[in-house]
Amino acid sequence: MQTKSVGVVSWLVAVLIFGVASSSGFAAQAPRKGQPIVIGAPLSTQYLYGWDAQRGMLLAAEEINAKGGVDVAGVRRPLKLEVLDTRDLEPGVPLSEALLVVEKLILEKKADVLMGGPVRSEAAMAAMDLIAKYRKVSMLTTGALTPAYHRRIAENYSKYKYLFRITSEAGQLAKEAIDLFESIRQANGFDRIFIMVQDVAHARAIAGLVGKGLEQKGWAVLGSEVYPTGALDYSTGLLKARDQKAQILFVWMDHPETAILVKQWFDLKIPVLPVAGISSAVEQPGAWASTGGAVAYWLACPANAGNAPSNATPLTMKFYKAYTDRWLVEPEGYGASTSYTGVYVLTDAIKRAGSLDAERVVAALEKTDMVGVYGRVRFDPKSHQIIPSYDPKEGAVSTWFQWQDRKRVVVFPTAIATGKIQVPPWLAPSK
Repeated sequence: MQTKSVGVVSWLVAVLIFGVASSSGFAAQAPRKGQPIVIGAPLSTQYLYGWDAQRGMLLAAEEINAKGGVDVAGVRRPLKLEVLDTRDLEPGVPLSEALLVVEKLILEKKADVLMGGPVRSEAAMAAMDLIAKYRKVSMLTTGALTPAYHRRIAENYSKYKYLFRITSEAGQLAKEAIDLFESIRQANGFDRIFIMVQDVAHARAIAGLVGKGLEQKGWAVLGSEVYPTGALDYSTGLLKARDQKAQILFVWMDHPETAILVKQWFDLKIPVLPVAGISSAVEQPGAWASTGGAVAYWLACPANAGNAPSNATPLTMKFYKAYTDRWLVEPEGYGASTSYTGVYVLTDAIKRAGSLDAERVVAALEKTDMVGVYGRVRFDPKSHQIIPSYDPKEGAVSTWFQWQDRKRVVVFPTAIATGKIQVPPWLAPSK
């Protein structure tokens, strides 16, 4: 009996030792859990281009966290999104307020990286020196369309190398607008255009680029009107477009009051095809209901694909459905798909860098080459501007849609179009 007891005890000890050794081995193989990676998001949260960006980022962060977070050199780190309101899209708010928000995210919220805005171009430009001072990796995902942003990075790379922009910019969008208008001319014979824009840097730049580009191609640019942010009456410009017999009205205004412009165009039956670029009142999926159908025939460009339904990449409609399921509204406008994609691109770079060290993350971002919601994601190595293309297999693709029978139908570029442009019945084609 005694010998048997000793044998049993020895067997139990062996099992216990094996169990401890085994569990230790498994623990060593499993990634350890670490502190959260804090993403600081300076956004104008009371406006479309702020709240949809926030929703896009939060959706991506939730998906990544549900899979265990980001593997940083063998340590699993969850994402934590810190959003502060810059108010930079609100009329009359000084740029200094946006700068204070950026600094608060860095110093008080201890942001490891910055993403989102500032949204207004002027505020984003003003924040560049501050971000460079603290050597924080930053990625613009909404707003800030001015070409001066990426040009400044290229001109002083050593100082501004921490800053990236993953969405389109005014120069590219102006080129797309010209190509779109040329396709309309081929289809309908239209070659007379009137321009109405908001009194902000990127909109003024686009008006100049588009007007000059079309004149060089033989278009009649009949005039332009510039409106302050928050303007409540657009009848002067509309009547000028009518009286000068314009066939296309080109609008670029991001403030929500452009819903008034849509209704005035409809009520006055101005005989033009209305093409808006970035326009919150036209972009949103609720625009048909909120304008009582007056938005019919309007075109808009919520910048990169994914902000309106298309099959740009295998990920486009997956994102579209996930956003709709999470927020009970379709992707709402410029900033949604880019902010969602930005989180994945940034965390992929952190994983490849194996660190949150800014220099290593910058180097990893410069080597990014992956498929996103709106095409192939790569950055110019010097300007850190995302590389655009009309082919989603080659670069980031924008999307231009038209409101048709209560739906946003993508009509340009051809590679991702789901329908063709329709002309309002009170505007007769020239051929």
